Order: sequence, then C-alpha cells, then structure tokens
Amino acid sequence: MLRLGIDIDGTVTAQDTFVPYLNQSFQCAITLEDMTEYDLTKLLKISNEEFWGWMDQQEPLIYKHAKPAEGAKNILNQMKEHHKLIYITARRKHLTDVTYTWFQEHQIHYDDIELVGGHHKLEAVQQHNIDVFFEDHHGNATMIAKEANIPVILFNSPYNQMPTDDRIIRVNHWKEADQWIKQYEKRLQTTY
Repeated sequence: MLRLGIDIDGTVTAQDTFVPYLNQSFQCAITLEDMTEYDLTKLLKISNEEFWGWMDQQEPLIYKHAKPAEGAKNILNQMKEHHKLIYITARRKHLTDVTYTWFQEHQIHYDDIELVGGHHKLEAVQQHNIDVFFEDHHGNATMIAKEANIPVILFNSPYNQMPTDDRIIRVNHWKEADQWIKQYEKRLQTTY
C-alpha cells in the first residue's frame, strides 16, 4: 500500500476553476492557456496585495463550487482500495470546513487532509511518509522530488512548463496518473 500525497487545486479540481471568477472580477477574458505563470499578478496587472485581497474574499466561494478534474473522482475512489490518500494543500486553515465539505459533497475519498497554508509542503510530505506526490505547481513538484527524493506526478498545464528532472513524471490527466501508479506498484513488487 502506497501513501499518496495529493495536492487539491489544479490537481483534484479542474485547472480552469479560477478563470470565470478572475474574468468577472477583473473584467478580462483570460483562458487557462493564457496562464503561463503560477503567479497571476502580471497577467492581471495587479499588485500582490490586490490579488490576496481578492483571494481573501473569493476563495471560499471558488473552492465550494470547484469542479473535480476529469476522471479524478473515479480514479481516486478506486485508488483508495490499495493506497492511503493524503491530501496536502496550500489552502489556508480558515478554508478547512469548505475543503472537507467539498470532498464529502463530491464523494471523493480521503484518509487525511492537511491545509499547510502555503506552498511549503515538504514538511507535511515527510511527516506523512509520502511515497508518491501528485501536484500541478512546478516549484512544489521540484522541491518535493528533490528534498523528499520521491516521484512526483506533475499534471501538465500552461503554468508549469519549466524543465523537470527524472523524478517528475508529467501526465495530462488522471488516467495517465493511474497507469503510472499501477506500473510503479508492479516495479516495486518485483524488487521485493
């Protein structure tokens, strides 16, 4: 049984979740393809303070209504039969109730959810003895792969196209992630 560490936003939830909210609030017409950096302040032409002020107001609503990424629910609910599912998210602690409610309403299994309140997930990855991590943020993926020395499945997106090393496995959807995990399990079984 593997201990799978799983990011939520842009990994379990659809990567374009924020787009309609950004377009409405900032009177723009961006698409996911326009989001070539994780930091949206340049794209929106706003300050960091303005962005986080907006996030403080909008985050609970956005997370409450986020749609699961295609295939995520079925595959995660199948993975629970063989693995521990531990969600480690950059969401801040005041979003705990919204987060748990979302998982319950969408009937997506979890063994644990940890809101670390920022992009420094390494300590949580180590505390939970994670074997493989699922992420969409390039910086997090790189740090976790290097410092925890574990494979990281990186969900491909316009904002994470920087180079990666061989511990990072790019996938386009949950079906590819599931196939990689099954192959990884087989490799582990043959080595023991």
